Amino acid sequence: MTTGIRYPFETPPDHGEVIEVAEGVLWMRMPLPMALDHVNVYALDDGDGWTLIDTGFSSPRSRALWEGLLAGPLGGKPVRRVLVTHHHPDHVGLAGWFQERGAELLTTRTAWLYARMLTLDDQDRPSTAEVDYWRRCGMDAEMLAQRVNERPFNFSDCVWPMPVGFTRIGQGDRLEIGGRSWDVHIGDGHAPEHATLWSRDDNLVLSGDQILSTISSNLGVYATEPEADPVAEWLASCERLSDLARCEHLVLGGHKLPFTGLPFRMAQLIENHHSALDRLHGYLEEPKAAGECFPVLFKRRIGSAEYGLALVEAMAHCLHLWHQGRATRERREDGAWLWQAV
Repeated sequence: MTTGIRYPFETPPDHGEVIEVAEGVLWMRMPLPMALDHVNVYALDDGDGWTLIDTGFSSPRSRALWEGLLAGPLGGKPVRRVLVTHHHPDHVGLAGWFQERGAELLTTRTAWLYARMLTLDDQDRPSTAEVDYWRRCGMDAEMLAQRVNERPFNFSDCVWPMPVGFTRIGQGDRLEIGGRSWDVHIGDGHAPEHATLWSRDDNLVLSGDQILSTISSNLGVYATEPEADPVAEWLASCERLSDLARCEHLVLGGHKLPFTGLPFRMAQLIENHHSALDRLHGYLEEPKAAGECFPVLFKRRIGSAEYGLALVEAMAHCLHLWHQGRATRERREDGAWLWQAV
């Protein structure tokens, strides 16, 4: 039996189409207006209706795609439940839309609270706290000057309003979905209290963005919790989930292709981040701001479209070294934290 990563499905479904990846489990894609141009969503057949796993952005195009899917490949059966793996807008974006059409929302408490709070926090310009945080990250001066005068990213721009009320899921829960029993296992780091589902009846794993095949989950620190350590949380989650991993698991992630070879992938994800931290530690022999650490962390050119995510991930890795006692920090005159290896 091979221990490496394999891809049973070489090509993804086109928009508006489905691929049945297991009995009663349909894989679909929704478009995203960014470099990562898609999110995977899944429909599980409950007999008299469907349970959806994640939803995509709230946009006219996504809603039209869902209408076509519901009338076509999903056979006109109603969506009874929507399970949201985590609070990010490409996953929760249309949860409220489906709730208004009669669906029950299942998610973790933290995911629901974050999503609902962020949909209500609508800003025309970045807050002072956010701008100050960008300075502490060492954001490029030209980028900072541009962003200060622009409407920032708001959840309300791409997440349908979320009604009050949801059904909480958490670590150790067992759910009956699509003719299978699923164990809920929680991860952290990419998003707080991120739900993953592990089938007891076959080899399926619904991993959201906690486990992806060819990319690593973004680990960012934001102004909302400026001294968080998502890298530590994510590595600890990877270690816990590794204990569950089997080579034959078919992992259905939130992006990229479904894959097998999960033990190999978990080890790879852990090793890749430890290697990145070691590279960063060496790079910080001389003091640097987080925004100056892109070359050693990402080893590729970061364009304007990816700059924001890269900045908060660089900050997360610098903070992790600091929390571990492997780096010190002091403020530069412009407000940026300068990190230096110990």
